[in-house]
Amino acid sequence: MLQFRQEGIYCIPGNFFIDPWQPVDFAVVTHGHADHARWGMKNYLCHHFTVPILKSRIGIDISVQGLSYHESIHINGVKVSLHPAGHIIGSAQIRMEYKGKVCVVSGDYKTQNDGLSAPFESIKCHEFVSESTFGLPIYHWLSVEQQNQHMQNWVLQNQTNGKTSVFIGYSLGKAQRIMKALVGIAPLHVHYSIAKLNQAYESVGVKLPPYNIINLQEDIKQVDTHIVIVPPALADSKVIHKIPHMANAICSGWMQVRGSRRWRSADAGFAISDHADWQGLLDVIKATEAEKVYITHGQTAVFTKYLNEIGILAEEVRTVFGNEEEELEKT
Repeated sequence: MLQFRQEGIYCIPGNFFIDPWQPVDFAVVTHGHADHARWGMKNYLCHHFTVPILKSRIGIDISVQGLSYHESIHINGVKVSLHPAGHIIGSAQIRMEYKGKVCVVSGDYKTQNDGLSAPFESIKCHEFVSESTFGLPIYHWLSVEQQNQHMQNWVLQNQTNGKTSVFIGYSLGKAQRIMKALVGIAPLHVHYSIAKLNQAYESVGVKLPPYNIINLQEDIKQVDTHIVIVPPALADSKVIHKIPHMANAICSGWMQVRGSRRWRSADAGFAISDHADWQGLLDVIKATEAEKVYITHGQTAVFTKYLNEIGILAEEVRTVFGNEEEELEKT
């Protein structure tokens, strides 16, 4: 049913693509991150929470249809439905059923419930396409509650030392998790690119903590001992270093590895990810009971080899999906 073409992942009988990276007539999109939702498609289909994100990032006039989770439509005889991926708001696994065969393209996913995204849902299928961003045994996330407590403790320590806490996290998904974790600890100030996507959350009824939009060129003297959240593109910028009495922290799954080069540019790091860790990936794949698993972007070679060693038929597939946790912002 699935074919991996130069344009992206193709559903043969349905004549549509999932998260294509080149322009096509019909794209079913798993979520709103820029490596999965690209400009140039004639028609888009996604979860209805993702619609305002696509319009914000790609263009207000795009042709896009929104579906609810578990709602199904038929495309050229293929029954298509969207199911929670737990990655970010509106993220969806794409379930395709045709003549009794079921294939699922998961996009990016996480098994932890962050309280903002619909919790991940396991789907039994014949073929499953999985990411492997953190597909190494060294990656094991603390609970969301533990992650939040560590960030809160860091802010409180900074306040004691008269410092402003600056968090660096991706504008879509990560920034909102940071906001939720730190509500009530200190006033929240966010970069305009984060505020722009906050509006997409709020437009579909997701309530976020109160925040201010900060102009780092003008407002930096007003944030002493407060919390500032900025996108990764500003991590090493001159403007961020103008914030007085600053302590900065990177929020990314890569912070699990203390030897990471990303540690060197920050005062602290928190291993907070919107992707599944090693055990999460294994649990999800086993739960699908899939006869064949395709492994995309991330630790594809290592993870594919391990799956085959434990008796799960797996194949490494090359895609151009990136990892928003290490890429520069595009908004």
